Amino acid sequence: MTATTGLAGRRAWIGLAVLLLPTLVISMDMGVLFFAVPFIATDMKPSGTEQLWIMDMYSFLLAGLLIPMGALGDRIGRRRLLIAGAAGFAAASLVAAYADGATQLIGARALLGVAGATLMPSTLALIRNMFHDARQRQAALGIWTGALMGGATLGPVAGGLLLDHFWWGSAFLAAIPAMLLVLLAAPVLLPEYRAPGAGRFDLAGAALSIATVLPVVYGIKTLAVDGWSTSPALVLAAGLLAGAGLVARLRTAAHPLIDVALFRIRTFSGAITVNTIAMFAMMGFTLFTSQYLQLVKGMSPLTASLWALLPSVGVGAAVGGIGALAGKVRPAVLMTGGFLVGAAGFGLMATVGPDTPLVVLLVAAGVIAAGSVGTMSLTADMVVSAAPAERAGAASATSETASELGSSLGIAILGAAGAAIYRARLDGELPAGLPADAARAAHDTLGGAVTVAGQLSGRAGGDLLAVTRSAFADGMHVAAVVGLVVMLGAAVAANRLMRHLPAAAPAKSERPEVAAAA
Repeated sequence: MTATTGLAGRRAWIGLAVLLLPTLVISMDMGVLFFAVPFIATDMKPSGTEQLWIMDMYSFLLAGLLIPMGALGDRIGRRRLLIAGAAGFAAASLVAAYADGATQLIGARALLGVAGATLMPSTLALIRNMFHDARQRQAALGIWTGALMGGATLGPVAGGLLLDHFWWGSAFLAAIPAMLLVLLAAPVLLPEYRAPGAGRFDLAGAALSIATVLPVVYGIKTLAVDGWSTSPALVLAAGLLAGAGLVARLRTAAHPLIDVALFRIRTFSGAITVNTIAMFAMMGFTLFTSQYLQLVKGMSPLTASLWALLPSVGVGAAVGGIGALAGKVRPAVLMTGGFLVGAAGFGLMATVGPDTPLVVLLVAAGVIAAGSVGTMSLTADMVVSAAPAERAGAASATSETASELGSSLGIAILGAAGAAIYRARLDGELPAGLPADAARAAHDTLGGAVTVAGQLSGRAGGDLLAVTRSAFADGMHVAAVVGLVVMLGAAVAANRLMRHLPAAAPAKSERPEVAAAA
């Protein structure tokens, strides 16, 4: 399809509904898995590191492959890549649902990450090609952002409903019907688009992109969980070295994965930075909230997921309020305010303990989410509109890469900080007389401790729960303080990066010569 002008018709809006399906599934995937973690821990008995990899592998590979897949879609066709990704995601979901061990589940999560990396940049780039009128595009992107955030909200509910009636693998099977609908509807309703003159796909650049993201994230996660050691430090250094090679490649390649000139557009680079920090904070702490409801408060997955819906009220209010103010107040002011609101939520979360009234946790979670999502609601149109249509795939992929990397690092760093405090707090504190296997399981994760406690008789189970739940709360407090510091730093960064934009900034590139060069 070639670029056209004018208003989009009914077919484009129906096509948008098709694009929302993979968006919903991908955003729901992590929320569903949060509530499945205790069941997976009971069934598979993964180590603490394996449990983190089950959570992280999907996001790590997604982040590592988004830029190569976005550039590939610009070349082979964005609709074609979307269809291939939907088929791959359905197949990988089936493998994950019937995994019979932690290693197999981690491998299936890796396949899901590869497939997911084809979907997100395709959906956002196709919106850029389907809606050429600025107002219609802003509306479509608003709906897309709502679906992304709505999926994150509905994921825990869907997970709770499924896990209350079925085994944990059902959380993965739920994605298959949506992907089958994409396979049936996309060829009929979505246009194909290939960027003219995009050139050959840069295999060396793609390899460097993967070689940068995976070692860096692995090194950070391992050092955060296990403390300083030579091996992960060397892996981290190798990733940083590959990153330097990637930057050099992007600057010198005849047809790079993404034009580095885009990063000289202040709106583009600023929006990406803001998104990364917001996702770091929001997704990094969601893991603690879901585990607190189930493992500290003892709720069933369904009950926990329904309680977890309450913070979405604050999110809806924040997004609506920021949308109403966007034409009157400068983006820098709105984003700075959003991060300060999130910081207040982290401060409140640092006070939550095992016996704290539930309302305190829910209010804190709602304030964190409202500040983060409210800020992110401003950035989608900034990213897509700042880049020329021919580079929408790579630009969208870069934005999604930053968001996924922020999400992954949030889970890894905040989760690792909490896990490290949990383990340190339990050293020498576990009840005497526990078998070695049971002590090791309780020491690794709170989920393991709850499982062990259910097998003990008398007061031993209650004593184990008391000490491990207290240790979990201590770890959560440290993670909350880290989140508080990050949000305060983000408020300063947002004010500096976005202060050049007026209220209701025009939805176009700040660098016309960049668009002309396409």
